[in-house]
Amino acid sequence: MGAALKNTFKTTVLLAALGGLFMGIGAALGGNGGLAIGLVIGLLFCGGSYWFSDTLAIKAARAQPVTRQEAPELYAIVEDLAHRDGMPMPRLYISPEPQPNAFATGRSPDHAAVCCTKGILEVLDQDELRGVLAHELSHVHNRDILIGSVAAAVAMGIMFVSRITMWGAMFGGGGDDDDGGGIIGLLTLVILAPLAAMFLQMALSRSREYQADASGAHLVNDGEPLARALEKIEAYVKRVPMNVQPAQAQAFIINPLTGRKVSFAGLFSTHPPTEDRIRRLRAGDWK
Repeated sequence: MGAALKNTFKTTVLLAALGGLFMGIGAALGGNGGLAIGLVIGLLFCGGSYWFSDTLAIKAARAQPVTRQEAPELYAIVEDLAHRDGMPMPRLYISPEPQPNAFATGRSPDHAAVCCTKGILEVLDQDELRGVLAHELSHVHNRDILIGSVAAAVAMGIMFVSRITMWGAMFGGGGDDDDGGGIIGLLTLVILAPLAAMFLQMALSRSREYQADASGAHLVNDGEPLARALEKIEAYVKRVPMNVQPAQAQAFIINPLTGRKVSFAGLFSTHPPTEDRIRRLRAGDWK
């Protein structure tokens, strides 16, 4: 409960910061009129990131819902794990992506969804898949998925307003600042925004992966299945591509952009080294 409350508080702070960011940029670019526009955009962005984070993530993965009849083994594993963890049964989705990977999304355990790619269902055995799904349900239990979704929205918002800032500076934005200081400040934001996104994502995501690994291993009372699964997934993601926005990559159990040269992908590196995660699991650090 402590971790869940802590994450809820962090989410509130992030949403407030995101709204304030849009308002500040709007005011810098257009005075009071820009402030009002920034407020509207900020409210829409904050509301959307909270209420529709699961829908956006599922659509981005091109995933489709599956029934118990269509995926009986997947349903049986998730249903058993959810029961063990005292959670409601999440909605299940399968993405057609050939890369083996998985993620959980949603604003709370009552509104959660778990998505597996077609690739992960083909590559992992049942025990390994069980370890991965235990990891994802641990994210749900700790409300990591909410703060992760909001963090992704904040990062994308920073990138969005940095582009607005760039165009505003190019076309004479900056309000009534006659000495050009406003323009310099805006251009500085354009340069620093990607760095801000990087540090934000790293601060929010790396430790939670270790915690979800440990909680998932504890849920199945064995760290080896998840360790084997991480080894397999890590090997495949370097060979099998997946098209995903860098800011959304933090949701997956292993960064789906690993090994690829994608614009800004390095700035959104959120996962700890897979080798270290495997070592911790096999050393019994989860006990």
